[in-house]
Amino acid sequence: MSTHVLDTHRGRPAAKVPVRLDRYDGRTWQPLAEDLTGDDGRLEDLPGDGTELSAGVHRLRFGTGPYFAALGVPAFYPEICVIFEITDPAEHYHVPLAVSPYGYSTYRGS
Repeated sequence: MSTHVLDTHRGRPAAKVPVRLDRYDGRTWQPLAEDLTGDDGRLEDLPGDGTELSAGVHRLRFGTGPYFAALGVPAFYPEICVIFEITDPAEHYHVPLAVSPYGYSTYRGS
């Protein structure tokens, strides 16, 4: 699976955004991976250690508060969580995030 973050406020990729991938086990969230986006705003291979994702409900947590704070920009959303379901682990899942200090958008990419 992959993700990328675009800072629509600046019109640029959002570098060094903390991203965490979790899986819901039916009771609680289990962490699978944690990393920072690269200079191009991307994380290409989650969880990144060769582990394949299994079917089920997952969550990407984007640390938008620390990202905007590092830019000296006040932001309304300190963290954005995107919850999605993987139904076919053989497929590639791409979950992008377009973010500004006061709004965000996401979709299933390709």
